[in-house]
Amino acid sequence: MKSFKYSFSGLGSLIKREQNFRIHLIAGIFVLFLSFYFQIKVWEWALVILMIAMVLILEMLNTVFERFVDMLKPRVHLYVKEIKDVMSSIVFIAAITSVIIGLIIFLPYFLAM
Repeated sequence: MKSFKYSFSGLGSLIKREQNFRIHLIAGIFVLFLSFYFQIKVWEWALVILMIAMVLILEMLNTVFERFVDMLKPRVHLYVKEIKDVMSSIVFIAAITSVIIGLIIFLPYFLAM
């Protein structure tokens, strides 16, 4: 039970303090709403859930790396910006990939309306 408590505490902290995480979370909820509305196929559900989870997990890792690098900043300051930029680009590529996959899945549903 303690593990669940710690997990929810970490999730709550992310929601409170990380604007980008909140944006990705809201986008994910919106996509889930669209999935229910259009009654997408099972394999599309699997892909949608996987992509939402991937973006959220990478945003979490980005936050962890940013915090960790900030702690080391005095000793390794030359690489701090580069590390943060690379981590940010990882999340960006995942988000763009999710949008492309979302368009592939949802565009036919929108066009059929």
